[in-house]
Amino acid sequence: MYPAVKNVTPVKDYFLSIDFDNGESGILDMKPYLDFGVFQRLKARNAFNQVRVSFDTIAWDSAVDLDPEFVYLKSQRASEKSRGQRA
Repeated sequence: MYPAVKNVTPVKDYFLSIDFDNGESGILDMKPYLDFGVFQRLKARNAFNQVRVSFDTIAWDSAVDLDPEFVYLKSQRASEKSRGQRA
């Protein structure tokens, strides 16, 4: 089972800042997905910024949501960034 999303905030350039219920936080880059399927609806900055927590994951008002496993696995957590900078 993956941690639930506790908080999500849109930040510049189609990134999401995410806090998980296990105390971790991370950044999810949504740019690679915006040219595919329903995610094209999020290209409009106003639509993208409508992101919210829905149950244990994130969703948008434009009927787009993400699997919580995807959110957790694809977000780069602070500890990963630190390890990458030290390597």
